[in-house]
Amino acid sequence: MQAASRESYKIAAERLDAYVRGAEPSAVATTADDILSVAALLRREPRLRRALSDPARSGEDRSALLTGILGGKVGADALELVAALVSGRWSAPSELLDATERLGVEALLAGADKSGELGEVEDELFRFGQVVAGSPQLSNALSDAMVPAKQRATLADQLLAGKARPVTGYLVGVALAGFGGRSFTGALTRLVELAADRRDRQVAYVTVAAPLSEEEERRLGASLSAIYGREVSVKQTVNPEVLGGASVRVGSDLYDGTVLRRLNETRNALAKR
Repeated sequence: MQAASRESYKIAAERLDAYVRGAEPSAVATTADDILSVAALLRREPRLRRALSDPARSGEDRSALLTGILGGKVGADALELVAALVSGRWSAPSELLDATERLGVEALLAGADKSGELGEVEDELFRFGQVVAGSPQLSNALSDAMVPAKQRATLADQLLAGKARPVTGYLVGVALAGFGGRSFTGALTRLVELAADRRDRQVAYVTVAAPLSEEEERRLGASLSAIYGREVSVKQTVNPEVLGGASVRVGSDLYDGTVLRRLNETRNALAKR
């Protein structure tokens, strides 16, 4: 998002946090569903999102337009929160769409947090991503944009039945619909990171040849926390091809201490002689 859009989103996000503090988890979940339904409407109706982000119209006018269209069709809390978005300044209609979708996701995560489930939801999203990545056939089936998102969501629901919380399944559906214009894999990764961020944690993606023990994972997390100044959520991927050592990615930082990397460096050095 550009600066004006980021500021408009920040105002609405602060209102969401204030609302969540005084609401029951079930009410927050309903509000989240309403906000995401508005995002789906904006995705289907480009003329509407242009009108609701038109800089030539005042924020009050755009908010009134939103209320006139959606009044009585979504809950009052969701309408108020989306109106806070619409009344802001937007650099492009697409940024209003992305912000509405992001606000709905943040509401889902906030509801899970109030229910004490957010850590589990974060882990379930990551593990599902690992399952998908480990099966090319499944990955192709869930990532095929030619297949309607609802149809792919049905497949995901079948895979998650009895293995994940309802909010996790809902978020997987959001990822399948292309959250923020991302691929399915990219959307899942972003959702994991948003869940961690709401718990004030950084995500570290660790690739190893064999699973870390609980103590090894704890020590690695503590070391990374000392570096980054906040708690770190370690997400392991086991890949025997790295042979040994570990690769750690935190944000844009990559620490590659794998045996495979060292072998490749040796081969490259020998090839230059």
